[in-house]
Amino acid sequence: MILAVYDKPVLLGGNPILKQPIPIARPTLPEINEIQDEFWQIYNSEMVTNSGFVQRFEERVADYLEVKEAVCVSSCTSGLMLVMKALELTGEVILPSFTFFASGHALLWNNLVPVFVDCSPLTYNLNPEIIQECITPNTTAIMAVHIFGNPVEIEPIQRVATDNNLKLIFDSAHAIGTRYKGKLVGSFGDAEVFCLSPTKVLTAIEGGIITTNDQSLAKKLRMGRDYGNSGNYDCEFLGLSARMEEFNALIGLKGLEHIEETVAKRSRLKDIYQENIYQIPGISFQQIDVGNTSSYKDLSIIIKKDEFGLDRDQLAYALDMEGITTRKYFYPPLHQQILYSRYQQYPLPATEFVSNNILCLPLYSHMEEKIVQDICQAIWRIYRYREELWQHCR
Repeated sequence: MILAVYDKPVLLGGNPILKQPIPIARPTLPEINEIQDEFWQIYNSEMVTNSGFVQRFEERVADYLEVKEAVCVSSCTSGLMLVMKALELTGEVILPSFTFFASGHALLWNNLVPVFVDCSPLTYNLNPEIIQECITPNTTAIMAVHIFGNPVEIEPIQRVATDNNLKLIFDSAHAIGTRYKGKLVGSFGDAEVFCLSPTKVLTAIEGGIITTNDQSLAKKLRMGRDYGNSGNYDCEFLGLSARMEEFNALIGLKGLEHIEETVAKRSRLKDIYQENIYQIPGISFQQIDVGNTSSYKDLSIIIKKDEFGLDRDQLAYALDMEGITTRKYFYPPLHQQILYSRYQQYPLPATEFVSNNILCLPLYSHMEEKIVQDICQAIWRIYRYREELWQHCR
């Protein structure tokens, strides 16, 4: 279905299609009556951190992802930091530049050197064909990131890691509910780390969870989230204060009950976007390889100015005037940020193309389909009036 709306865009004096502004994301939380009994149970127990609900959440996540161990932490970033420390990594770690800066921060906090590798211009994920040529005698690990919940090419990356005796960590911040060749991510590599912040497919309001099949690593991570304390007030290694609160675990547990339904809903919303605007010249969607399933943490499009008639920034501005929030995500890529600029070693043309032209559109799990259709109408009419808008935005 292609929508055509002939009223002018707001920038040219038209009326907004949407009655209320639309944010880029909203947390989908359980109803208060679903959690009030357990809330008071936690409150009255006076055990508000790292107790029964945290343990139950860890068990449920491990069962869902079919992995031996799940370790709750205060954030995905702290989880990544702890994994790097627990694996005793040194030297260089290969990772994409097209990622959220927490991926890189976890390395710098561990005195590791990030080596940025280019992404695929279609999937936006780490390109496994380039990794081998970036390995040096100082390389100790690969960090792969499932961008927006789209699974990376796990098997070829795992082969490179195995052949070169490298650790393999997955930044799975976006990827709860993601499937690689039909299998849920969560049990691959040495460890995976998921994010449970408000914008994620599964939220605990705040928090993260590490999954691994290495039980000795899990034991070390549980110490690490409690300063490195083994339980007798005698720290064995440098840890953090990174415990998850019981209230967060409760929210996570309730969300986990509906995770498959949630991922299916987000996939349906993506389909509505794609069905309605895929024929607009100059707009393309992130490629999900056959056999894989994305969690669609974010819904992104690439805008090619020569075909669409406006560039990414102009479309974002026109949508903002319609009350539609968008995000240039991830822009700039890590290697172009002040903190990381001194680490670029290789050309990253695909990364720069994607970052310069990508735009994320609103998507959240309880979003009404009508809102998506209205956003598509707004994009269509911006495209229809592209020449006038180009003159207006110059």
